[in-house]
Amino acid sequence: MPTPGVPTPWLSVVVPAYNEQATIVEAVTTLRDWLRSRGRPYEVLVVDNASEDATADRLAPVVDGASVRLLSNETNRGKGYSVRRGMLAARGELRLHCDADCYPSLPSLPALVAQIEAGADVAVGSRLAAGARLGRRQTLVRRVVGHSFVYLCRLVLRERTRDLFCGFKLWRGAAAEATFSRVSLQGWTFDAEALALARGLGFTLREVGIEWTDREGSRLVMGRVLWPVVRDLWAARRRVRRECASEEAIAVRARAAASADSRS
Repeated sequence: MPTPGVPTPWLSVVVPAYNEQATIVEAVTTLRDWLRSRGRPYEVLVVDNASEDATADRLAPVVDGASVRLLSNETNRGKGYSVRRGMLAARGELRLHCDADCYPSLPSLPALVAQIEAGADVAVGSRLAAGARLGRRQTLVRRVVGHSFVYLCRLVLRERTRDLFCGFKLWRGAAAEATFSRVSLQGWTFDAEALALARGLGFTLREVGIEWTDREGSRLVMGRVLWPVVRDLWAARRRVRRECASEEAIAVRARAAASADSRS
């Protein structure tokens, strides 16, 4: 929300963080310095998801309350909750949510901005779209598991985006507010619900190939998360249908269409 006397940022960057004490300072200072070099107003919002390590303490010297802000969850609410909180607290005309280790992808941000300027409401960073450049890649097993999850999410939510879970997505402020105020999933599957909602609300989505380096040491145990994922997806499907059929959603679609016409 706008703050009296404070310039509206051109870009807000929302970074969810959980137990990132080893890398959070490097991540945020790299983001801050890169954004500062662009010469336009910006803000970085870190949402600490009740980290059990010294993430918040390490970050404290970097936080200035203006260009770098810290929001702290009292309990671990999940990545989806943290991103939702940050996107709704952000003030930028454009709002990027990205993982704490995404700064190697910053050279790709102008390509996402170009898609927004060309008329998109959401520019989805993709490891699968044309032009993507991958550094360190996931293991074959993890890629197979990941593609299976993506296929399941796309099937249940009928969402066409190929790379649902890449942690580098740029939104127009209006699209972010309309969408994230409706997102219900609090875990890592929130991306799928957010994109399905955005499309259902009439916003334009475009995938953009980006530079990406996968994180070392991340793990996902399929048996542990499969049932909760299926349960959450079916609940999200019903919610997306209900939300996008409401009178308020119809008004959102009308405003999105009018905004698109004014930009064409």
